[in-house]
Amino acid sequence: MVERLKLLFRHETVMKKEAVEALRPRPEGVYVDCTLGGAGHSSMIAEQLSSSGLLVGLDQDDQALSAASHRLKGFACEVRLVKSNFRRLSQVLDELEIAQVDGVLFDLGVSSPQLDEKERGFSYQHDAPLDMRMDPDSDLTAYDVVNQWSREEIGRILSRYGEERFARRIAQKIVDYRSHKSIETTVELANIIKEAIPAPARRSGPHPARRTFQAVRIAVNDELNAFEEGLEQAIDRLRAGGRVSVITFHSLEDRIVKHMMQDRARGCICPPDFPVCTCGREPELRIITKKPMQASAAEKGENPRARSAKLRVAEKV
Repeated sequence: MVERLKLLFRHETVMKKEAVEALRPRPEGVYVDCTLGGAGHSSMIAEQLSSSGLLVGLDQDDQALSAASHRLKGFACEVRLVKSNFRRLSQVLDELEIAQVDGVLFDLGVSSPQLDEKERGFSYQHDAPLDMRMDPDSDLTAYDVVNQWSREEIGRILSRYGEERFARRIAQKIVDYRSHKSIETTVELANIIKEAIPAPARRSGPHPARRTFQAVRIAVNDELNAFEEGLEQAIDRLRAGGRVSVITFHSLEDRIVKHMMQDRARGCICPPDFPVCTCGREPELRIITKKPMQASAAEKGENPRARSAKLRVAEKV
């Protein structure tokens, strides 16, 4: 059983060393991995903690939690694994009676094992029922989105979450198709998308369904809103000198991190013509990465997922 779990969650962790080193783990510190996955980052954090240290791991996926619990056995530190979305970070910490933490890590995006399990319906490369739920116990599925949402709603998420320039055409094609029969599988949806995109645009670049599948996945899991809420809570719960380390994989996520870090690092917001500050606002963060760090050329060559990864780090002041 243990070996099967390891095989199911064999995931190549991106920028593991850089993201963990940026946290500067202290042996007796308290650290939270908000995207536990196969415990790639968590195991490296745990290696640096003593018996006085604590590692908290969050994940929505039962298989990830099971695989991580086996991988994290034998370390000196205390390990607490919780099934939860990171948008409930403060609630989790309250339940564990943890007031402040020394570091929080986010590694966003879908893990390789979830993509590889075709029955989860994340990939246009495998024929499977339309699902895309990161938490199998949640209600909304990709089937619901493409079969029940209006043309306007579908077009909006394709444009916003997928940055798809043919969003309206694809949304219209989906609505036309489902007027005759429901859209059941990933391959069925991928073929509809292909037909909606002009032939010249299909001849170059990534798979024509990639942006749409990304957008639907983000909508199903409410990823961007959940992340924004989780990042806010992570910053709030850091003690002075604590750090947050965030790996993103597309521009929408990176924009959230960049803007939030900049906002929380800003001091006085009084109009420039005020002779003295009246707002009293003090910076909460110090930005460590003025520009996002990227994976090394060697890592990009070995792991294609690393090519779009960006790491941003900030410290509580």
